[in-house]
Amino acid sequence: MNLKGISFYLSLFCFPISFLSFINILYASYFDYFLSIDTYFTTLIISFVIGSGLFYFGKNSQKNINFIEQLITIIMTYLLTSLLVALPFYLSNYQVTFLNAIFESVSGLTGTGFSIFKNIKYLDPTLILWRSSSQWIGGLYFLIFLIIIFSNKSFNYKMTNLTYSGENNFNTRENVKDNILKIFIIYSVLSIIILSLLNVSGVRLFNSLNMSMTLISGGGFLPTDFIGKIISTNLQKIIFIFALIISMLNFYLVINIFNKKILVKDHKEDLYLIILPLILFAFIYFTNYKGIDIIISVISSLANSGLTVVQSGNNLSLYFLLITIIGGSLISNTSGIKLTRFYILLKITSLEIIKLISPNSVINKTIFNSDKKISDENIKISFLIFISFFLSLLILSSFLVIDDIGFEKSFKLSILTLTNTVNSEMFNMQNVNFTNLLTSSKMSLILFMIIGKIELISIFLIFKKILFKD
Repeated sequence: MNLKGISFYLSLFCFPISFLSFINILYASYFDYFLSIDTYFTTLIISFVIGSGLFYFGKNSQKNINFIEQLITIIMTYLLTSLLVALPFYLSNYQVTFLNAIFESVSGLTGTGFSIFKNIKYLDPTLILWRSSSQWIGGLYFLIFLIIIFSNKSFNYKMTNLTYSGENNFNTRENVKDNILKIFIIYSVLSIIILSLLNVSGVRLFNSLNMSMTLISGGGFLPTDFIGKIISTNLQKIIFIFALIISMLNFYLVINIFNKKILVKDHKEDLYLIILPLILFAFIYFTNYKGIDIIISVISSLANSGLTVVQSGNNLSLYFLLITIIGGSLISNTSGIKLTRFYILLKITSLEIIKLISPNSVINKTIFNSDKKISDENIKISFLIFISFFLSLLILSSFLVIDDIGFEKSFKLSILTLTNTVNSEMFNMQNVNFTNLLTSSKMSLILFMIIGKIELISIFLIFKKILFKD
């Protein structure tokens, strides 16, 4: 195993934590939050020292790490950065235990949005900013991870033949670097655009900043306890919808829009992702929701954000939970099964039923009415993802039931954990007290938040490589 190569790439994900710490030091200094400065100064030093040590160890290594080593790097990145991001929570004046600090940091980095804090608006503003920053950088990291994985020539489990994933020379190292740089620039530009639009629409600057970082990453952390206190006008809701849509679409669509090279035939998946909320909207129009509020709830569920402007609980919580399982594009910040795989499952199942009824029927295995064909490998991996998701759901639900929080809550919380979706009013889950959960439950949620982001199949592949040498 190329440990030095893994070490080198791990170091690159440590230095941004130092940068974010520096930003918080400047913010705390400017607004005279002097009690916070030592916390972020300590985080800056520790993350910089660890990053420098890893960089020094791996600087002369072979940089071309294989697919399994890439998966290990991704998992190690989540573990290491979670420890670093947890430091400001642990060192704060709120008497946060180390486990609770880890819980909060993992929730942020994975874009889940579960929080041990209550009355968010009364928190230290630097800590609110740190929470939002953790989601922003977690979303950026995940997009970079997708680029790295989809660029690996030995990755036989991907669906690049079914979804647009860059140019034809995508697999070259130079192109990967270019695409990573593009993602960073466009991700940052989009964050600034969302921030500006929210601020111009009447949202105060601090809330706009935090909301922009949360929305672009598909996260659930808020600068207040309820988003309806921030987003109230129709214009603000439209901007909110725009930000959610960006987070769930194939990020290469966004890149192509910036490059002015967009072709509908390359992005049929994204077209369906835009049409699907309209269909779902029409389906539930009979409720007492306002039309725009329905759209927000549906898109927020698909984007695995879970944020809603509807404060009271409703009888559609299970319906929205099912939508979160679908998720967005394969190359996006969303979790869940993903729309492409879900489409494959539905289509292949329907085709098999047709074959039983009419064996001589001509079977059309195209996806999204395009010229792209669904291969047997695509079918296998889609079913494997589906099975592994519900296996994870069963395991996590079993762990949580032991905590005496009830079967229904355990089941709902498991779905939200595996889809990295915040426990909002839309799911009737806003009253979960994560601080009071058993240690075993918190550790289970931490583990499965990470699994939900990187998918259980990644763990299977690593174990397969370790246990079965080929």
